[in-house]
Amino acid sequence: MVGINEATEVARGISEQGFLVMTAAFFLVLSAMMMVACFKWFKSIITKSMEDYGESLKELIEKTNDQNTMLSDISEGLRPETQLRIKNISNVYFDLAVERVCRIIKKVRDENHIADKEKTYGKIHTLLTNQFEDRNSRFDYFTYRGKRLSCYTNPEWIDWVSEVVVSEVYSDNVNNGRAYTNVVSVYDRIKLDFYHRLNNE
Repeated sequence: MVGINEATEVARGISEQGFLVMTAAFFLVLSAMMMVACFKWFKSIITKSMEDYGESLKELIEKTNDQNTMLSDISEGLRPETQLRIKNISNVYFDLAVERVCRIIKKVRDENHIADKEKTYGKIHTLLTNQFEDRNSRFDYFTYRGKRLSCYTNPEWIDWVSEVVVSEVYSDNVNNGRAYTNVVSVYDRIKLDFYHRLNNE
């Protein structure tokens, strides 16, 4: 009888222990799955945070580079030697323009039927516009305060020079010396306007 009771107790213990083992195993598996899920969740949060941080850092670097370029352009514009360089370069083009305009006056006088004033005005304006655009295309290779040098030119200059050319073409007496002086005078005015634009824009 004692042997049977002991055997029963052992069987009951094995049965209960097996249930506990299975329950413990189930909870261990469940815990492991939760831990894996938590790790994946944390990993996704960290990865997304790092990606967002990387994009923000990239954007910040780009903005910083843009600001550095802008500051460099501004500081260059504040240096006296930069303006001196620009004045020297622009003077070469403006002095060349004086010679070209004097040739335009002579060419229009000699080659055109100036009695047709409307057509003559149109030709003069076209020639001066071409000269203005050609000079601007050369100014495009130089920058000042972050802008191309051509941004500081003024299309009204075409009309200023056109007035002088027309007055010389239709003058009663041909005087090349006077024409040269008048063209130089209008280009001196253009230079001053150009320098004011460099300092005020």
